Amino acid sequence: MKFTLSWLKDHLDTEASLDAIAETLTRIGLEVEGIEDKAAALRPYVIARVISAEQHPNADRLRVCQVDTGDGQPLQVVCGAPNARAGMLSVFAPPGTYVPGKDITLSVGTIRGVESRGMLCSGAELGLGEDHDGILDLPADAPVGTAYALWAGLDDPVIEINLTPNRSDCASIHGIARDLAATGLGTLKREPMPPVRGEGACPTAVTLQFDAHDTGLCPFFALRLVRGVKNGPSPAWMQKRLRAIGLRPINALVDITNYMTFDRGRPLHVFDANKVAGALIVRRAEDGESLVALDGKTYRLDSDTVVIADANGVESIGGIMGGQASGCDESTTDVLIESALWDPRNIARTGRRLGLITDARYRFERGVDPAFALPGLDLATRLVIDLCGGTPSDVRIAGEIPELSHVIDFPWTEVRRLAGIELSRAEMKVTLESLGFHISGSGDRVKVLPPSWRPDVEGKADLVEEIVRIAGLDRI
Repeated sequence: MKFTLSWLKDHLDTEASLDAIAETLTRIGLEVEGIEDKAAALRPYVIARVISAEQHPNADRLRVCQVDTGDGQPLQVVCGAPNARAGMLSVFAPPGTYVPGKDITLSVGTIRGVESRGMLCSGAELGLGEDHDGILDLPADAPVGTAYALWAGLDDPVIEINLTPNRSDCASIHGIARDLAATGLGTLKREPMPPVRGEGACPTAVTLQFDAHDTGLCPFFALRLVRGVKNGPSPAWMQKRLRAIGLRPINALVDITNYMTFDRGRPLHVFDANKVAGALIVRRAEDGESLVALDGKTYRLDSDTVVIADANGVESIGGIMGGQASGCDESTTDVLIESALWDPRNIARTGRRLGLITDARYRFERGVDPAFALPGLDLATRLVIDLCGGTPSDVRIAGEIPELSHVIDFPWTEVRRLAGIELSRAEMKVTLESLGFHISGSGDRVKVLPPSWRPDVEGKADLVEEIVRIAGLDRI
């Protein structure tokens, strides 16, 4: 699970340092596997102006450049880039700088008899792309002497954590922020999410076509139409965040669903409404049916696969991947947004059988928050309207959200018995409540109701684990 520091701070109000955040994550069981901080790696690189670029006396393809780095003392650099020219702004690396794209550390050198004190760099040499053809050519208003990473907005570290399979709640950045807030590292931001008011009914009908014993395969399905959207590239801030965690931006509608998957742990799917024929039917696939999925591959399906179909046939493998035929592109003007609940075991089996690994599957097979299915649809709708315009319909609902809550009878002494540490009752109570647990009672035993986003908490030992990891495993 990857996220950027600024993305985390969308959900967590904190002044804690990157090191403090990383240490706390590992201490509470969200082990940090790595941190990519381009600003730290590229700290020596500064924006510089090429004062002059003269032909090298001993080499046809080299130029001798005088470079202003902002400190008032021009430096001489031998450069082989074909676009090096007087007056341009580029990126300069002084002697002693490690160049990741070349895996070398610069030193003062002599190239064909001419001294060179540093390097003018391409994006590939900085590890930022594949362009080796020339040095970076920056806009005329780039400030000479400023650290390039800060000016280019690369000062947003990417944190990667290793999630254990039970922690589906932290397969979202909001969930990670909630855990950090429980430690006292900051305050969880709780923005109100009022329902989106639609204009008229959603015209596309939805049927859950299952036998009585199969209703758990898709207990709930919500659908909304947004008319008159203008699809195109998503905004730069969204593309930047998606790229930072290894996702390729596609278009605004698709990017919104990917953003929601990581931001809130709520996978969604978008259909081009004009490519859907008639009603949507959620059912088991028929043996021999197939789907050309969004990855361009054809998947042969069987009756163990749950699909979303229309009059044309299968349009999506439920909870895993949509089909190419009804996908959204730049021509999409009306979009159907789907938010559903799927059986985790069936999702896991289907994914393994088809060899399909997707971010949606990862979350559904571990268990998503059922109570967020409708708020997640509303939040995605707001993003669509904000970024693409359009007019939303009311939500069409099939099935119902299952009641999965269960109360745990919990004696406070269980923490000492299982973990061997003494904690005050007040501290334990605050910990559970800050993680979203509801507590009733005031004696030695209380009733604890786990939140909807914690399907892994089943008994007393699970509550002890929650209390102990927030208190700090180092206290055992």
